[in-house]
Amino acid sequence: MNSANNKILITGGASGIGLGLTERFIQENNTVIICGRRAAALNEVATRFPSVITRVCDLSKAAERQALYQWIQEEHSDLTVLVNNAGIQQWMSVADDDFFERAKEEIQVNIEAPLHLASLFIKLPSLTAIINVTSGLAFVPLTKVPVYSATKAFFHSFTLSLRALVKPRGIEVIELIPPALNTDLGGKGLHDQAPPVSAFIDAIFEQLKQGKIELTFGFSEAMTKASPDELRAVFDRMNPIV
Repeated sequence: MNSANNKILITGGASGIGLGLTERFIQENNTVIICGRRAAALNEVATRFPSVITRVCDLSKAAERQALYQWIQEEHSDLTVLVNNAGIQQWMSVADDDFFERAKEEIQVNIEAPLHLASLFIKLPSLTAIINVTSGLAFVPLTKVPVYSATKAFFHSFTLSLRALVKPRGIEVIELIPPALNTDLGGKGLHDQAPPVSAFIDAIFEQLKQGKIELTFGFSEAMTKASPDELRAVFDRMNPIV
């Protein structure tokens, strides 16, 4: 994928990794559209970056995903890249009273939404690439976020299949595999000690320009290369039994 001269839709583009991607893609001479649930957050980004196009959209709802696609068809039919970035992370236990309701919300946003969007946007004749944001936790789960980890494992697997399925259409599928980064994912303060988003963005854009299709950084790079025994050892370190 060429990192410049695209029109790019980034879901969840107003915060965290999505915001980092938004800023860098603008710097790389792309037209960027971002969507998210919070109008205030989208407006804040648009104030910082006046060229950004924004759209309020609750991706947990199928009707709003369909409306997003129809809007793109009508207003931005020259879209070339879809970035499936939006996601939520629930810190919870299977014993929690609201576990199942919160799990369903994660599945809606982390699995149903990107699958639905992929199936819609591949119909755009202009589309040349899909970027799916998974996680290092797709390879070794953190039991404090059991459903999040499982959704990312699912999404990693789907991304491998999608890459093969849309290749005949001339669509490239790129997987972004971040480690924990200093964002508010899961709640404020949970990842304060993690690496900054800026370092991750620098690393993955260098890999993107090298033509790589699996973009990793730090922990996630190590996990993609780990043996089964190494993954088990990491799991035990990350999830001590107390």
